[in-house]
Amino acid sequence: MRVAALDQGTTSTRCLVFEDGADWQLVGSIQHAQHYPHAGHVEHDGEELLANLRTLLAQAGRIDAIGIANQGESCLAWDALTGAPLSPVIVWQDARTAESLASLPPDAAARSRALCGLPLDPYFSASKLGWVLRNIPAARTALAEGRLRLGTTDAFFLDRLCGVFATDAATASRTGLLDLQTGQWSPELCAMHGVPPECLPEIRSVNGGFGSIGGVPVTTSIVDQQAALYGHGCRAPGDTKITFGTGAFLLTVAGENRPPESDLLPTVAWRLHDAAPTYALEGGVYDAGAALEWARSLRLFDIMEELSDFEGPSALSRGLVCVPALSGLAAPFWDRTAAPLFIGMSHGTTRQDMVRALLEGIAMLTSGLIAAAPTGASITCDGGLSQSWYFAQFLASASGRTIIVPAMHEVTALGLAELCGVDVSFIRSQTRVFHPDGTVSEADHQLFRKAVERARHWFTPPEGTATHD
Repeated sequence: MRVAALDQGTTSTRCLVFEDGADWQLVGSIQHAQHYPHAGHVEHDGEELLANLRTLLAQAGRIDAIGIANQGESCLAWDALTGAPLSPVIVWQDARTAESLASLPPDAAARSRALCGLPLDPYFSASKLGWVLRNIPAARTALAEGRLRLGTTDAFFLDRLCGVFATDAATASRTGLLDLQTGQWSPELCAMHGVPPECLPEIRSVNGGFGSIGGVPVTTSIVDQQAALYGHGCRAPGDTKITFGTGAFLLTVAGENRPPESDLLPTVAWRLHDAAPTYALEGGVYDAGAALEWARSLRLFDIMEELSDFEGPSALSRGLVCVPALSGLAAPFWDRTAAPLFIGMSHGTTRQDMVRALLEGIAMLTSGLIAAAPTGASITCDGGLSQSWYFAQFLASASGRTIIVPAMHEVTALGLAELCGVDVSFIRSQTRVFHPDGTVSEADHQLFRKAVERARHWFTPPEGTATHD
């Protein structure tokens, strides 16, 4: 059995082919444009993403099944008759709806938490879809004429490629519109955000079948982070993975019951055919790979190999601290007003010191997520940053957990292949392990916590500072 695993991510679309009893191969990777029309706005072109999926599928050769992973909270509107997008893809990083969310009634946040488990944050799809209807006349016209479709990118891809207007339960749980109790769209949440429920896709199990492309069945469709959780082999409560892509995303398996309220967010991990949902707890860091790309654009480093080559004590232990909040702070703060900062620089601070502090800052924010999660003694990690041995070792020391890094770091695609029925145990067995070594002290944690508070209150003058009217 040969399976094409399509991972449609924030910055690129990748296709890998897996075969039972054999290894895997990368068919190709195609980057797409990032559009920033206004401050806080992040957009993609839906037609460009769709074209990249088609191009990679054409290069995959003979295949027996297809699995598709999507970005999660990124969403758009399109025409049910023509399939043409009526809006850009509004990306999960986009913060344009912060003010409209802040203007909701005082009890709205509590109702959102109670029904879907998610806070009122621009990160999620609900407010984005409401924004589309308030601001794009073509979407309102399509609604009036009964031809409007709204959804996350997976529903758009499946509609255009397979003629199936559907999403899976895990992706639906990332919208802020799903009632976790019923597993269906919540009329109350849809009304709260101004989203007509009749325009949303059908919710299916992750492996319930989504039609076919050129005669090849699309057997699996799921949000990328949950695909990675499955690909890491996480099945039992407490099993935890962290994926370091554009952001850093922790998921901990919680079991078949909705987890109690905590600093992390309840979400559907997956709902397999004819089975009850498996739940997870989720936490994120908005800027991981995105922060590194920013640093590379400033020439703080040139190639990824430089991120494992540091000598001497950590930047943090020398008082140089970075809080990489370029898009604000996600769990558990949910603070879009937080600002990125460096503290502790001097005339002797080098580019290498600054990029080292940036790596450590991402690791410290991630260790905060780990501390809030009911994890076991070990955590598996994938994604670009996990390939930095310095970063993986620092994260182990900061979190007090053993960090396991698979040799094959395209774990989202691995999970897709496994959900499609491919045996991936041999591929998953090859790992590198990092144990805590005591080099990150409690004083380091305290210093970083103080820096985070300064990042969250960067506009507040320090106590005792004179101000002028």
